[in-house]
Amino acid sequence: MTTPPAGPPPAEGNGAGTRLPPGGARILTVLLVPLFMSLMSVSIVNVALPAIEQGLSASASDLQWVLAGYSLAFGVSMVPAGRAGDLWGRKQLFIAGILVFAAGSLASGLAGDPLVLNLARVLTGLGSGLLNPQIIGIIQNVFHGRARGRAYGMLGTVVGLGVSIGPTLGGLLIDLLGPEWGWRSTFLVNVPIGLVAAALAAYWLRPPARPRAAKADRSLAALDPVGALLLAAAVVGIMVPFILPGTWYLLVAAALSAALWWWWEARMGSRQAATGRAPMVDPGLFRIPSFTIGTVATAAFLAATPGLWAVQAMVTQQGLGLPALAAGLTSLPASVLIMVLSPGIGGFVHRFGPVFVVIGAALSLLAMVLSGVAFRQIAAGDWPYWTLAACLALLGPAQALVMTSTQVLTMHDVPLRAAGAAGGVSQTAQRVMTAIGLAAVTAAFYASLGVRHAGAEPGQPVYGEAAVAAVVVVAGFLSVTLLAGIVDLVRRRRNGTLSLQDDPPTG
Repeated sequence: MTTPPAGPPPAEGNGAGTRLPPGGARILTVLLVPLFMSLMSVSIVNVALPAIEQGLSASASDLQWVLAGYSLAFGVSMVPAGRAGDLWGRKQLFIAGILVFAAGSLASGLAGDPLVLNLARVLTGLGSGLLNPQIIGIIQNVFHGRARGRAYGMLGTVVGLGVSIGPTLGGLLIDLLGPEWGWRSTFLVNVPIGLVAAALAAYWLRPPARPRAAKADRSLAALDPVGALLLAAAVVGIMVPFILPGTWYLLVAAALSAALWWWWEARMGSRQAATGRAPMVDPGLFRIPSFTIGTVATAAFLAATPGLWAVQAMVTQQGLGLPALAAGLTSLPASVLIMVLSPGIGGFVHRFGPVFVVIGAALSLLAMVLSGVAFRQIAAGDWPYWTLAACLALLGPAQALVMTSTQVLTMHDVPLRAAGAAGGVSQTAQRVMTAIGLAAVTAAFYASLGVRHAGAEPGQPVYGEAAVAAVVVVAGFLSVTLLAGIVDLVRRRRNGTLSLQDDPPTG
């Protein structure tokens, strides 16, 4: 990876201060709005699934693929897209990703049958995979020092809102527009926003001044297509068994593909001086402790939360007989707290980031203990429903602390020239773990409930017990985040690197 990253050039005076560089607010706006849409498209569908099932006569398998097709395409495309951004320029790929995402959203909203809907969701996922790695690369290139922490604080806000406010917005749209156009609007709302975001990106993002790359460096071969195919096979092989029961044999193929990918990338790296071509992902990235530990912490956290909100939506609607809007509003307090707290936390990540991760992970585990009790008591009729929202609200500050800090910590020591590929690897891990987490959490819920989709009559305590089983799995993933945070905190205290330097390495 020898070519410099594409994206807007750093502005003067943006070094170590907390203030954004000139034009920084506009750049963040045009970056984070598409990010919000792409993440919200994961969670907003949770409350729309019953309406989709009714409107399109969709089967349980069809509904699985509404979620899975998007996640698979998202996960498979991110690392190659990040590498392509490093090579060919992030602005162009970012805009292309927005337009593909908007086209997929339009096709999803107008779908007349489950097959068209699921193909459209795959297209939407490809758009998300194209645009997301470019965001990390551009932030790394434009923002420096504490201003980068503030930028990642805003990114953490958007990540948290995208995951948690989706159900609220989806429930509101379904209640206002009715089941048929309600679920369609959860997709169609992205189209005008995406078109405006693409136009503003074309106008506000400037490509950097950079030396002309050698022809070979910008060829398709420089993208490392063999490495891209091997990694895609590994990602699909890992994700599908957690989406489609009975396909566990694919894990063997995934392990083989991952081993071959690692060997190929190491071979490409060792021959780089002779061939002039870098691997798609430099294996040396995984020798950067902050990158590896941060990726694990973030991926484990995002394995936990989407499944939790999905279970909450099912308990609220199917178990308690409440409307979709109630399911959505349950996540609103957490969303508001994420939005309020993340920017401020971002300004202190350079001093306290590792501590924030540990505190946030511990707070999220406390939220799970309280929420487990609330699920059981509400289902038994002993507590009012609003107590669940109060308990889950603790996930707001927890997520603000964890996600804002890990974004900065994970990328801080990554060279700028590798920012796109590194962002793609980190986000691919997040998407893979999100799929695994969704499958594991909902499987625990359905196993305890004893049935899929339908079950006991609304309000029966069995729904509370099933939710508790899901919460235990969620707590397991959050424990991994806590452990990773503790390991990183101890490591940094020993090395004297608890406070971060202003800028990452450039070589």
